[in-house]
Amino acid sequence: MKFKSLSFYLSFFCFPISLLAFINILYSSYFDYFLSIESYFITLIVSLSLGIIFYFFGKKADQKIDFINQLILIILVYLIIGFLISIPFYLSNFQLTFLSAFFESISGLTGTGFSTFKSIKYLDPTLILWRSTSQWIGGLYFLFFLILIFSNKTFNFKMTNLTYSGDSNFKTEENIKDNILKVFILYSVISFGFLLLLNFSGVRLFNSLNLTMTLVSGGGFLPSDGLSEIISTNFQKIVIAIAFIFTVLNFYILLNIFNKSILLKEHKEDFYLFILIIVFILLIYFNNFEKLDVIISVLSSLANSGISIVKSDNNLALYFLLITIVGGSLISNTSGIKLSRFYILLKITSAEILKLISPNTVINKTIFHSDRKITDDNIKISFLIFISFFISLFILSSFLVLDNIGFEKSFKLAILTLTNTVNSEIYNLQNLNFINLLTSSKISLIIFMIIGKIELISIFLIFKKFFLKD
Repeated sequence: MKFKSLSFYLSFFCFPISLLAFINILYSSYFDYFLSIESYFITLIVSLSLGIIFYFFGKKADQKIDFINQLILIILVYLIIGFLISIPFYLSNFQLTFLSAFFESISGLTGTGFSTFKSIKYLDPTLILWRSTSQWIGGLYFLFFLILIFSNKTFNFKMTNLTYSGDSNFKTEENIKDNILKVFILYSVISFGFLLLLNFSGVRLFNSLNLTMTLVSGGGFLPSDGLSEIISTNFQKIVIAIAFIFTVLNFYILLNIFNKSILLKEHKEDFYLFILIIVFILLIYFNNFEKLDVIISVLSSLANSGISIVKSDNNLALYFLLITIVGGSLISNTSGIKLSRFYILLKITSAEILKLISPNTVINKTIFHSDRKITDDNIKISFLIFISFFISLFILSSFLVLDNIGFEKSFKLAILTLTNTVNSEIYNLQNLNFINLLTSSKISLIIFMIIGKIELISIFLIFKKFFLKD
């Protein structure tokens, strides 16, 4: 493991936390929220100090790191940045244990949305804003991680090469930096666009800001105890639906609108996702719910956010859970198994059946009828992702069952954890109290929230590298 090289890169993930803490200090000072301002000063000092230490420790190290070290870097980012974000939670007046504070921060970073706070209305605005920014920065960091994965094709378990329409040949440091800058600018522009739309629709500015950070990251934290307390008009619901569509689709679609003339050819996966969205909506569209509420619930589940206006008296919890397992585009903030992997396995399975019936049949191995071919490695990885998902589901639900929350709740919660989706009313888990869970359950949820984002197969690769050497 290249400790110095990893240290150098870790420093650049610490500095933005200092900036976020400074923004919260300014916000606290301007609106006279001095009760918790000290915790943000501490976060600013600790994050800035860690960033400087990491930077100078790894400054002269070799900055080229291999695939395994990239995976280790991603895990370290979640753990270290999770620790920094947990400081204001731990130092708040709500007397959270450090584990509960760390649980809250990891839940934000991964965009899951599980919360140890019983009621959001009792939180001071600065802490609500801090929760939301943890999602926003977590979503941005995850998109950076995808750039790291693009830059190394040693084991492309994310299979982004099948749907990434940009320059996938990241051969130079400048090229990587250029694409990271593009991600940051585009992410910020989309965020600002959502903020303007929400504010224009009549949502008050504070709620618009927090809700924007939830929507753009596919997170589950809200500035209130329910989405229905913020969203009421049809226009506001339409804005939420549009925001979720952007979350589900390829992150680069907006960039390519300005750079490309033929979008369909470059975004076949997104075209199929649109069809899938329509199918999912039509399947329950004629139930006894408000039509816009149904659309939001389907899009929220597919985007792995989980926030919804549909109340808990519905009987479609399993349906929405199955949608969360699918997820959105390979290049998005969504989790889940992803549509492309379902497509690959279904296509190859049907092709093998067709071979048995007609051995001389020529099999078309293109993905979404595009120019990109499905390789044997893509098939193996898709199969491994399926297996690892259900292994994770079995392990986590087994741990949760020991917490006496019941088999059904344990199974549902395990699915939501692995898909980084909040336990909202549409899954009938809104009354789950995370603060009262056993320590073992909290630790298990923290581990699998991270695994849900980076996928279990990456842990297997690290394990193989260090413990199963030839």
